[in-house]
Amino acid sequence: MSHTDSLSDLLTVAVEAAKGAGEIIRAGFNKYKLVEHKGLVDLVTETDRTCENFIFNHLKKNFPEHEFIGEETSATCGIAELTDHPTWMVDPLDGTTNFVHGFPFVCVSIGLVIGKIPTVGVVYNPIIGELFTAIRGQGAFLNGNPIKASSQTELIKSLLATEVGTKRDKATVDAVTNRINKLLFKVRSLRMAGSCALDLCGVACGRLDLFYEEAFGGPWDVAAGVVIVREAGGLVFDTHGGELDIMSRRVAASNGHLKDVFVDAILVAYENSKP
Repeated sequence: MSHTDSLSDLLTVAVEAAKGAGEIIRAGFNKYKLVEHKGLVDLVTETDRTCENFIFNHLKKNFPEHEFIGEETSATCGIAELTDHPTWMVDPLDGTTNFVHGFPFVCVSIGLVIGKIPTVGVVYNPIIGELFTAIRGQGAFLNGNPIKASSQTELIKSLLATEVGTKRDKATVDAVTNRINKLLFKVRSLRMAGSCALDLCGVACGRLDLFYEEAFGGPWDVAAGVVIVREAGGLVFDTHGGELDIMSRRVAASNGHLKDVFVDAILVAYENSKP
């Protein structure tokens, strides 16, 4: 089996896992949901756990020798250290708050990291019926059609996405809103759609020009989206402008043109707004 074949086989199995989990999400979307609090506003439902079990079982059956890092397992076991081994990073239901409220921005995110490099990505929104896929070096696709990041070159004409996070202590909320306040004068508008993985896909397909977030759940939120953005000609980096560390819980993304001006704007916004 050639290297390329094996990557497409990996993608095929990841898509199967995402679609199976998507069925579970779709079935539960309009029903009464049993909601638990992981934190003040951080929610988890039975659907999250059912989806994670389904995905892990499907992946382990096909790739018993691979490693796995998932949101609900890491919540109980702590985040595993990332090695060079092929490692699946799974968010079984990104956008749980949206799911609980019946807001249709929810997705399954499945990323495969090989040698610490995000290599295969699948993000599936079963409510809207959008499947984003990418393999490193082979382009990015939405429902099988190639996608490209936007060609916007002006910050002031850009659509920016971010997320407010789950912490509600005054210092954090003030820091987050101060940053947003500063950035709002420099871009056209702001979106907070409630899913880090779908925000990254938004940059990949040109709906969004810019995205940043700090202190999100973990690498499972970004592992798939990073591959999809890069393969669509976008850039993914640290919020301070350096190389992305997938384990750092800090991410920024832009189309191919806006990175430098975006990083400058973020850095200015971060000054005087530390929690």
